[in-house]
Amino acid sequence: MCSHPLKGKTVLVTGASKGIGLVIAKTLFRDGANVIIHYSSNATPALALEAEFGERGFAIKADLSKSDEIQTLWRSALNWRGRVDVLVNNAGVYVSSHIDDDNDWRTGWDTNLQVNLIAAADLCRYSIQHFEIMGAGIIINMASRSSHRGDNAEHLAYGAAKGGLLALTKGIARGFAGKNILAYALAPGWVRTEMAEAHIAKVGEDAVCAALPMKEVTPPIDIAEMICFLATGKVRHATGSTIDITGADYVR
Repeated sequence: MCSHPLKGKTVLVTGASKGIGLVIAKTLFRDGANVIIHYSSNATPALALEAEFGERGFAIKADLSKSDEIQTLWRSALNWRGRVDVLVNNAGVYVSSHIDDDNDWRTGWDTNLQVNLIAAADLCRYSIQHFEIMGAGIIINMASRSSHRGDNAEHLAYGAAKGGLLALTKGIARGFAGKNILAYALAPGWVRTEMAEAHIAKVGEDAVCAALPMKEVTPPIDIAEMICFLATGKVRHATGSTIDITGADYVR
């Protein structure tokens, strides 16, 4: 088995300075990829990652709530190596949208749709245009179990945005498969990130894990390993698929 299956491939990972994105970036690097490390505000870990990766890492700051910065992110990513082979739309926000609070409702919808769906769609668009010239390319979008089942009453906008991202992924797969442009979605549930740790600290590990079939919160490496596999292009005819990574917490 090749120890560096992604050698020579350049991968753009959004939201790569923390949480799932950080683990994704490190795992892609382990497998030989050149990694573009997008971050919004966490400069210190992003630049540390860039230094760790050496000539195979490149950090770019961009606010995904601003369309001009999304375009600049893509252009900077493309200019680094002259090509991008894989886009990983990992960045996301989990903003409430309470129905009884006018400001919270509007802010929640605007923010969730912009960062979780529209920014991802813009990067998909730029990628597709580039992949058409290259003759191939892979898009991997980070959806959620909420894409299927919806979210809770306080996060209706989040669930709707992630559902839209899932539909976008399927549409790209159907529309561009003939041009060897592949698209996949991952739909994780509870993942052991900073947000999960904060909740665990509040209610206790036993309380969180009691309701999970595997009695543990999903480790980010499970998601990262799947992304690395999909990035190899070895499962072309799985394009359009959504892969659930929930430890059987949500099964379709």
